[in-house]
Amino acid sequence: MPKPDITSPASIVWFRRDLRLADNLALDAACRRGGPVICIFIREPGDALSGANGAAQAWWLHHSLERLDQALRACGNRLILRTGSPEEVLSRIADETGADCLFWNRRYDPDGIRADTDLKSKLREHFARVESFAGFLLHEPQRLLTKDGRPYQVYTPFWRALEGSLIPLDPIPAPTAIQAVNTPMHSDSLDDWALLPTKPDWASRFSEVWTPGEAAAQSTLAEFLDGAINGYKARRDVPAGRTTSLLSPHLAFGEISPHRIWHMVRALPDTIPIDDTTHFLKELVWRDFSWHLLFHRPDLATTNLNAKFDAFPWQDNEMLLAQWHRGLTGYPIVDAGMRQLWRHGWMHNRVRMVVASFLIKDLLIDWRHGERWFRDTLVDADQASNAASWQWVAGCGADAAPYFRIFNPAKQGETFDPDGAYIRAFCPELAKLPDHYIHRPHEAPSEILRSAGITLGKTYPHPMIAHDFARKRALEIFQSLGNS
Repeated sequence: MPKPDITSPASIVWFRRDLRLADNLALDAACRRGGPVICIFIREPGDALSGANGAAQAWWLHHSLERLDQALRACGNRLILRTGSPEEVLSRIADETGADCLFWNRRYDPDGIRADTDLKSKLREHFARVESFAGFLLHEPQRLLTKDGRPYQVYTPFWRALEGSLIPLDPIPAPTAIQAVNTPMHSDSLDDWALLPTKPDWASRFSEVWTPGEAAAQSTLAEFLDGAINGYKARRDVPAGRTTSLLSPHLAFGEISPHRIWHMVRALPDTIPIDDTTHFLKELVWRDFSWHLLFHRPDLATTNLNAKFDAFPWQDNEMLLAQWHRGLTGYPIVDAGMRQLWRHGWMHNRVRMVVASFLIKDLLIDWRHGERWFRDTLVDADQASNAASWQWVAGCGADAAPYFRIFNPAKQGETFDPDGAYIRAFCPELAKLPDHYIHRPHEAPSEILRSAGITLGKTYPHPMIAHDFARKRALEIFQSLGNS
């Protein structure tokens, strides 16, 4: 075993969902303490995705870790990758280097909380100081409660309480120098973790849209605040073009702090309408609300918050589910959304609601199937927001959409993609249809279909179910459960 670096006690910073240097309280504590800093990311045994929520996020994680290492090297340090149980890995590093302090930023998922609580107790045998910090959320879920001491179940009161009480953390600049230990340290090869798909490389087009890492997160925020924030309230539901912030995957990996976003939005000039900035901040706070729900309901991804839905007669139909997965439903807005998900690992939020409503209320397929699919295929898969949003669409969650809100896919497309730009981008076989029929190809006259090169049932599917029939059937079931 190499001799520890005894010139100065070292500190360990354990990175998880906080892959940034700025606004990183754990890293800041280590740098303020002085002395060498060991920056580590741990892959636990049996976790092929190294903490990513799904395969799409594993792609993002690979590139984010690469960029974090590059940023640390620019500061005179590096990112150490190790595989093993956190207790064993961190204890071993303490023995190797003489490190006597350990810092990390908190997790808020139930399993993470339990693991961190247990680790703190055990690792105090090896470290003089083991400390955790906030920063992943705008609020600490255990502290923001209703007047009678209960968790919030309705979003609007939660928003008001958070906005009224929030004192956002001040932005902390990234360090320009981080002292490294003199002791040689082994690091796993990131390529050996095999986070990237190869045969086939289904993520080959992700880079058309995404650049992981802290620098990209900050430039994405700057671009949004210089552009799409102006008019955000009116345009955020339009799926074609840059109408949203595109910050969700950066937030999911902690490449940017929600506190920094809050500060920068609040600092915008008066020329930006307050309705636009407030609406955007409400979207940011929905993320906090979702984590608030998960903190208090650890079974959020598996159990209906409204127990009436436990009796719902879900249809177990693998063929219909597979057609939905592949974007072959015969409803262009649904198919475009599912194909955008395949191509870029992401889907516009309005379209997420449409495809979710179609799966749940038109096809009567259990919302949990959709939640699992999104978790595996979204680069921004967020354990809390994903589950809370699926329950919201299903009508069984907190502050959920009413049972009778059943999106008509064709009308949604006509309302939010009137010229068919989104459809043409992701369903090119429909590109030559005139705007009037692009959301309803099954209603187009045969001569229109022929001139557009479309043969229904061959080049594009017939609708897999009649929406009017599906809507009536769903309403009858909802009403039978007492949702009247």
